Amino acid sequence: MDHEPGMEDFEPQRETLVDIQGVSMFSSTSEKWGPIWSFKAKPDDLLICTYPKAGTTWLQEIVDMVQSGGDLQKCARAPIYKRIPFIEIVHRVLSGLEDAEAMPSPRTLKTHLPVQLVPPSFWEQNCKIIYVARNAKDNAVSYFHFHRMDQEMPEPGNWNQFLDNFIAGAVAWGSWSDHVKGWWEAKDRHPILYLFYEDMKEDLPREIRKVAQFLDIELQEPVLNKIVHHTTFDNMKANPMANYSTMPSSMMDPAVSTFMRKGTVGDWKEHFTVAQSERLDEVCVRELGGSGPTFRTEL
Repeated sequence: MDHEPGMEDFEPQRETLVDIQGVSMFSSTSEKWGPIWSFKAKPDDLLICTYPKAGTTWLQEIVDMVQSGGDLQKCARAPIYKRIPFIEIVHRVLSGLEDAEAMPSPRTLKTHLPVQLVPPSFWEQNCKIIYVARNAKDNAVSYFHFHRMDQEMPEPGNWNQFLDNFIAGAVAWGSWSDHVKGWWEAKDRHPILYLFYEDMKEDLPREIRKVAQFLDIELQEPVLNKIVHHTTFDNMKANPMANYSTMPSSMMDPAVSTFMRKGTVGDWKEHFTVAQSERLDEVCVRELGGSGPTFRTEL
């Protein structure tokens, strides 16, 4: 597999976490926080936002397919992280901010930022935003395995230690419950399409139609069917333009875990003890209350 130029001899370093306005973030992001915060959004920008490992790449590929009218060649023009820059990521070889600033309009951009850390220009320009949320249990498991395989993520420790950190919000991009709730509340004030990973697994054509409608794009049935087929989990996992296999294995180690692992709902049962499951249920009830989004942990 061809790797990103300049990455052949890449030696990754694990990130350390620092506090940005009460949210745990990478120290590399914090060093560039001024330029990130003052990022200039344009009115026709589309922002894709998620908590990490909630279906981000899946939604990115769907959006790119919808925007290109189901043109597979167009969607194979570059790896997903080049097609849709990740605005707050700062890296020796990849800079989401620079890629975004160099990109012609209309731009589709990606972020994992909680609502209060999104650069203000996105609100000022009234940009459309699509958010995907995933149930906390599956999200925690997926994030744990991602920490294991991505050699730039902080050391996860064992599953029990990671789950403690996840619940405490002591992981990159902070608290899961703050994230999903903050964006849930923001959708009443801004043009935000709020999707659920579990709904996408249950009925992908229905959710793709929502995306197209939100983007004011009319999808004919054959195009919709093509997008559904292209963005099934197995096809995404096998697609080098979406599965991050263009990254060097020294950075993302496929021997530890693949970037796209299972893509299921309910895999948490393989990891959680009964006590851990009950504990996270209690956290979700307490943190999300009656006014937040409601999640399904199985289909």
